[in-house]
Parts: sequence; structure tokens; C-alpha cells
Amino acid sequence: MTLVKRILFEKRSVVAPLALVLLVNLGVYAFVVYPLEAKAANAEERAAAAEQSLQSAKRELAAALALATGKTRADQELTTFYGKVLPENFSSALRLTYTRVPVLARKLNLKFEKRDEEVDKATVKDQRYGRIKTRIVLQGDYEAIRRFVYQLETAPEFVIIDDVALAQSETDKPLTLTLALSTYYRLGADGT
Repeated sequence: MTLVKRILFEKRSVVAPLALVLLVNLGVYAFVVYPLEAKAANAEERAAAAEQSLQSAKRELAAALALATGKTRADQELTTFYGKVLPENFSSALRLTYTRVPVLARKLNLKFEKRDEEVDKATVKDQRYGRIKTRIVLQGDYEAIRRFVYQLETAPEFVIIDDVALAQSETDKPLTLTLALSTYYRLGADGT
């Protein structure tokens, strides 16, 4: 007999209970501890996934709130623009280009040469806004023209510079400024 067999045979009263305890431990591990360990690992993964979902939902909520706030602010600014900045009718809009522009030109020592106005008559149903296009021709030195354009663009009145042309026929002659301007106005209930 070998040494191991002899020890097992002689000490079987100690080895048998130890083997039985080892088998019970293996069974408890296989049927109780390992499944609970797997559940705990799955629970940790689910908790991590839930945390990621929560963070994603918080980001989406913040983006939605920012969008709603931005939309509300944009609506308020549009209401202010349409109610306070945009001329309230055709005559108010015409005064912007018919009187304000020549007064500004005279103030800056520009010679007023010519003006053409065109009312944009769009055929859009339920249109709420009209447009007046104006083409003006002024003459003067470069610095006065530059100040004129700057003051026109920074004025609180709603006038859009659509096109600018600057020309000089001869070297000693004044510069000629041709501006295409537009302004919009609110139409009345009858479309005028």
C-alpha cells in the first residue's frame, strides 16, 4: 500500500467527515452562493445601466427645458419686435424712408439726388406684413457717406440696407452712393 492510501485508511474516521463537509460546501457554493453572486453582479450592472439612463434623462430634460425657455424668449422677442419695432402701418413705414433718410443725409452734408419707392404687393393669402422698397442716390465725401451708413444701420427704426453701390465719375467729383433699402410694416385687417 502506498503511503497516501495507508493514511486515508488509518485516518478514515477524520477524512470521511472532512470529505463530506467538503462536498456539502461545494454543493452550497454551486446551488446557493454562486447564483446569489451572479444576481449581485447582475444587480450592479442593472444599477449602473439605470444610473446611465437617469443621467441621460436628466440631460434630455435640461435640453428640453432650455428649448422651452429659448422658445418662450424668442416668442417674447418676436412679440416685442412686431409690436414695438416694426412700423404699425404703411404711412409710418413710408415716413422712415421718405423723411428720416433725407433728414439724416442733410445732417451729414450729403446731397440728396434721387429716390424711388416701390410697395411690394405680394399675393400671399392672410399676409400680415407689407414691404416698402426704396432706392436712394446721395452724393458727398467718403467720411460723410460712411457716417450716414453707420447711423442708418444703428438707428432704432427698422430699415434694412439691401444693397450698397459706391461710385465716382471723376477724381475731383463727390462720391455717389446708391442704397437699396427695405422696411416692413404691419398690414391692417383689410390688407392695407
